[in-house]
Amino acid sequence: MRNKVLLTSVCRPLGTKYGDAPSVGYELLHSQVTRAQGIFSPRTVNSQYSIEYIAENLDAPTVVLHYPSRREFIRELKKGYDYVGISFLMAMLHKMKEMVALIRRYAPKSKIVLGGYGTILPDDVLKPLADFICREEGVAFFRRLLGEPEIPMPYKHPLVTSRLKVFSLTKSGGTGKIFAGLGCSNGCDFCCTSHFFKRKHIRLLPEGKDIYAVVERYLDVDPNLVFLIIDEDFLINKKRAMAYRECVLKGGKTLSTFAFASVKAISQYTVEEILEMGIDGLWIGYEGTRSGYAKQQGRPIEDILTEFREHGITVLTSMILGFDYQTEDVVAEELDALMKLKPTLSQFLIYGPPPGTPFYDRTIKDNLLRDVFVKDTELFYRRADGFTTMIKHPTLSPGKIEELQRWCFQEDFERLGPSIFRIQETRLLGYKKLKESTNPHLRAKAKDYARDLRNAYPIYLAGRLFGPNAMVRRRTRDLQQRLHKELGRPTVAERLMSVLAVGAALWTALTLKFNLFQHPSLLRTTYRIPDESWSAFHLWEEIPNKISGLSIQVDLQHAKKQVWLSLEGVLSAANAEKLAQRIQDSLARSKTRLVLDLNKLSWDKVDDLRSLLEKLSGYRSHIRLVLPKLSATHPELILLVTMFHLYKG
Repeated sequence: MRNKVLLTSVCRPLGTKYGDAPSVGYELLHSQVTRAQGIFSPRTVNSQYSIEYIAENLDAPTVVLHYPSRREFIRELKKGYDYVGISFLMAMLHKMKEMVALIRRYAPKSKIVLGGYGTILPDDVLKPLADFICREEGVAFFRRLLGEPEIPMPYKHPLVTSRLKVFSLTKSGGTGKIFAGLGCSNGCDFCCTSHFFKRKHIRLLPEGKDIYAVVERYLDVDPNLVFLIIDEDFLINKKRAMAYRECVLKGGKTLSTFAFASVKAISQYTVEEILEMGIDGLWIGYEGTRSGYAKQQGRPIEDILTEFREHGITVLTSMILGFDYQTEDVVAEELDALMKLKPTLSQFLIYGPPPGTPFYDRTIKDNLLRDVFVKDTELFYRRADGFTTMIKHPTLSPGKIEELQRWCFQEDFERLGPSIFRIQETRLLGYKKLKESTNPHLRAKAKDYARDLRNAYPIYLAGRLFGPNAMVRRRTRDLQQRLHKELGRPTVAERLMSVLAVGAALWTALTLKFNLFQHPSLLRTTYRIPDESWSAFHLWEEIPNKISGLSIQVDLQHAKKQVWLSLEGVLSAANAEKLAQRIQDSLARSKTRLVLDLNKLSWDKVDDLRSLLEKLSGYRSHIRLVLPKLSATHPELILLVTMFHLYKG
């Protein structure tokens, strides 16, 4: 019998009100990067995508939970699982311990597996809490643990999306997460993620074409998605990045993608090459002017940020406080220099020593850890989040460093204004720069910028009314006037939306003040666990092996309880008959939804489709079609269009 697996994040609620560290929450932006921006802070819940990725690539029936309540977790445990895996961060050790106690009480036969970057903690801390500890790439570890055969990379890639909210309103479209790699070879002394993987870069998507194949799958589901490439220093491998660029250019669609990259990596490319990859947002480590990390070698960061801003590329810079050379005056000077470059978003974290890093080893060797944390290691773990001073500084007190951090976040907001308007200003500069470009791809990018700028018209009234100070409110008004001059005055509908946005901003202020609706509800995904509307997985998976001469890709989209069947090649009448029968049998058993992707399919004559039409007609309410562009010009497809609905995401 197959093992049954439960993978979960820590339980909600999270936050300082519940005894957690200041930046530990569900949101990287609101909890950390834009924490000082109040109602203007963009909101998006970050799911524990790593456990979705592992679940997608197991053979065992698996359930994934994101932020269950204690009661929801207990209810799930009572369903019976052979293995329960918890993904956690070091600062969440106390939450993880509570969950381990619940497992031992309500599911005593379940084996406990600990994973995530929290496993940088030593064995003497973790072994009493778990049967197994994963300190490596998770898919290979779990398959080995379950006795499943090894599989090669690239693994199957789950489609994980998130939605962004501004003023409590969800923006149209979403963000598709692309898991391109783990680890980083740069090896900065403070970096947990680099040293967790021994300074090795694990390419989950080994080649550029593998990355673009994931992009295509997302675009099939929703052509309006933007993308986040999750890889510590995505541009460092120029061969893979340039191969990806070629795929993007060949695909012909301009993309909007955010990625992580170092100055060293960026310096290998022209700004045009980066835009041609579809990258219009980057996270870059500014760190400190005298920090001296190897990843900072290359073009002057001042040149990079200025050029990127002129081309519409948004930049999130991260600065560190607490380096030995920093004094209060030095921090102020470094902040001034950064503010002159007008980053779109800014992060300010305190220099801290995660276990397993060279900085931690030096901290212990030189007795730099503050006495309070030497005496209470549990407190050290709980406060190691980048918002607490962990070490003794030669000139600054712990309280002063934390005060400087708060000051930096507030100054960034007061001087440059809300990031949502900084994004608009950067995009406007890019539009003006690229709209007359001789490069057709960049001209198309300018059109995308213009569309996004126009869609953001409704946020300006709230910015003019509620900006942090008179200077920012005036600058917001000036930016709005520049936009109107360039792209046209707002319509009546856009003016009405502006008024509604003001109401939404006031509602957001109310929810923040009284801590209303600040926690996500449970997200539960099942993999290979049949129920009335989602079963018979093996029948779908067997289809490619049963029909020769036709390329068939089966994507079991567990989160949507939907099967995506992509066909490529020439469909003969014989294959149409076999395929129709297989689909019919699978639908009869599973009662699931099917997306039939015919975008890359061709056939000689309409009769070749007849058996497909006849056998599937009884399931028309369960089937959606993806057809080639301009499908209405193909008479053969009119029969399909009239019988089945087109897929609209």
